[in-house]
Formats: sequence, C-alpha cells, structure tokens
Amino acid sequence: MSEGRIAVVGGGWAGLAAAVTLATAGRAVTVFEAAPVLGGRARRVELRQGVVDNGQHILLGAYQQTLALLRTVHGERAESELLERRRLHLEEPGVFRLRVRLLPAPWHAVTALLTMRGVPQTERLATVAFARRLWRARFRCPAQLSVAALLADQPPSLVRHLWEPLCLSALNTPPESASAQIFLNLLRRIFVARSRDSDLLLPRVDLGTLFPDTAARHIGARGGELRRGSKVARVAALADGIGLTSDGPPERFAAALLAVGPHQLPALLGELGGATGAAAAAAQVSAFAYEPIVTAYLGYPRALALPQPMLKLDGRPAQWLFDRGQLGGPPGLAAAVISANAIEARRDHASLVAAIDAQLRRAYADLPPPDWSQVIAEQRATFACTPALARPTAGAIAPRLYLAGDYADAELPGTLEAATRSGVTAARQMLAARH
Repeated sequence: MSEGRIAVVGGGWAGLAAAVTLATAGRAVTVFEAAPVLGGRARRVELRQGVVDNGQHILLGAYQQTLALLRTVHGERAESELLERRRLHLEEPGVFRLRVRLLPAPWHAVTALLTMRGVPQTERLATVAFARRLWRARFRCPAQLSVAALLADQPPSLVRHLWEPLCLSALNTPPESASAQIFLNLLRRIFVARSRDSDLLLPRVDLGTLFPDTAARHIGARGGELRRGSKVARVAALADGIGLTSDGPPERFAAALLAVGPHQLPALLGELGGATGAAAAAAQVSAFAYEPIVTAYLGYPRALALPQPMLKLDGRPAQWLFDRGQLGGPPGLAAAVISANAIEARRDHASLVAAIDAQLRRAYADLPPPDWSQVIAEQRATFACTPALARPTAGAIAPRLYLAGDYADAELPGTLEAATRSGVTAARQMLAARH
C-alpha cells in the first residue's frame, strides 16, 4: 500500500514540530488549527500598538530539539539571527544577583553559587553543599517529593531569591505543589553536561516569526496543507486509516497525530471506544490541574535603560521584567510576567497594570507614566507539574493514531522543548510505521 496523507490536529509547537519532521521526510501532511493564528500557547498577538507575544517565552541552551528545528526551517544561522544568547544572569537590582561565567560545566554553576550577591557566605556554602548532594544522588529523588520538601534545609533567603523563582519560571507551579523530580531533571539538563546549556536564549523576534510562520512555509513548500480556523470535532478509527470531521464532510487519512491541549484531548478521543492507549491518555489528562501565566505589556514613552534585558522582580505582583527594547522591540516596551498565581490571573486588568507600574517605580522612580498597556492572561498556560503526575507518552495511542504535546514528555515540565521533543518523537514513530 502506498503511503497516504497524514493529519496533524493542532498547530502549536508540538504539532508543527511533528509536521515539519514528516514533511522533511517527504510525507504529505495536513495541519488543522482551530485558531486563526498558529503557535498555540506560544504565539504572536497583534495589537493596535504593534505585535507582541501571548507570553514572554525564553529558550535555554539545553533546548537542543527546539534549536534543531529552528535550523531546519530557518537555516544554520537561525540562532545567531533570531535569538540573543546570554550567560545565565538572575538579578534583582540592589537585592540579589547570580551570574554564570564562561567556565566548563559544572564549575560554571559552582562558581555562580559561590559568588552570589545579597547572600551571606554561610548560605552560599550551604547551597554548594546542597548542589553536591544532588550530584551524588544523580539528581534523583522520591517521585512523591515536592520542590518545597526538597528545599526544606535550604536557607529561606536562598529559597526566596533563587530556588522559588527558578521553580516558578520553569515548572509554572508553586514549590509547595511542584514535582521535585521534574525540577531536578531540568537542573541536570541545564547545569551538568555543557556550560552553554544554561545560557538564556531570548527571542529577538515575535514567537510567530521564530517558529510557527516559518514552519508553515516549510511544510507548504513540501506539499503540505495548513488549515487555520479549522476545528476538528470528531476522530474515528477506520479499517485502513483515521477519519476526521472538521468543517465539511468526513475525511480519511492514512494516520493522524493529535497535538491539542490536554483539556481538549478527552473529547476528541471519546468515540474511539476501548482503544487501550487512547483511553489511558484520556483518563490521565482528565485528572490534570492547570496553572496560569499573566503577561502585562506596558509601553513607556522612552527607553527603559535597564542593566539587563531580563530582571527579577520582588513578586509584588510581577516576578520577572523583560525590556523588549533590548530584544528587537520598540524602546520603552516592558513585559512583566506573573507565573502560577490564580488570584492575579483573575484580577481586573486596569488595577493589575497600576500595581505593576507602581512596582516598577519602586525600583526606577524616574519612569514616566506608560502610554498604553495590554494584559494577556493564559488561564491554562501549563498543566500543574505536580509530584508523581501520571502523564501520557508521546507516540502511538491507538492503531494509526499518535499523540504529541508538552504534557507528553515525562522528563520535562510544560516547555517549548517538551512540546518540540514530543512532536518529533511521535513523527519519527509514524515514519517508522510507514502508514
């Protein structure tokens, strides 16, 4: 039997990673995306004042799969042209600073801990001892352990200034309910193998330009089809393929890959009956809880002149501040981020902007009032990355039916790297099966 067309349901980073992998291998692909814009939870947003992102995403040097895909669709110069690579530098001006220097791993991390500012020497030494214990344990811990329990013997100031911000930014889950093992997985990937793995890769372009738009052109140039604004309502198992129903009559595909959000998955799998893998995946994601991310954009009439494009804030209410003017955006554009805070995510936008503006003025008293603002609250930005969370695995879940998504990579939290890894993994399984 000749190889037929493959459907990819979901035009976020996982679905597009799968579609790029399939199209590059010569397979005909049709991508269905319910929204008018590609990118899922990491996409471009067009405002009257210009283009922003739905959230302030960053990449890390350890994101090898994502970087490989960027090279596939943009060319070998993708990283140097699209991303600002900087050594990891976490700073709350006048309060705390951790700066990673150009040294071999893991000495770059050890030196960064020993030279932290705003932390007494005894606490710095306690943190290095803690890191040594993690190393000796090979970054493994009991599955049920929370990040807060893992850090129980760490100095409170270090938890507040270092570990809690890292946990919130990486897992988007409060330390009290976040998985210690997933947190350790990320620390190992960032700090153990190569010093460059801990580098921050800050996009100089909007998220649509960074991957989804160029991925779509890559797919289209190889015979693929992208249907924006086309929601798949039904998935059916056929004797020799998969049936999909979207805006028109049912269509048959040789195989299909589902790369939708976890909250959307059970409805799509509902008609597949007793397919064991599909039923298990639906049951697992039905138990998920979710955490929000709020990004507030404030446009000031002059450049912010911050010492770094990314700064740590005091968490009242924002946790991170990005100077988009240093990253290819217009001068004066600030992006303030609040992770895993349901109360702030439901707050009215005008009072939230006023609180963030006041927060920035506490640190930078000479700021003029902002000319405009926009708050983007993703209520289901990520799944809550809790201890021992049962998650589906990227790949086949039923005959000719495959799954991808950031929640389907058991090693990582809900990140862009988890999304792209899952998409490539599922696509390679499809190619091996030669449907």
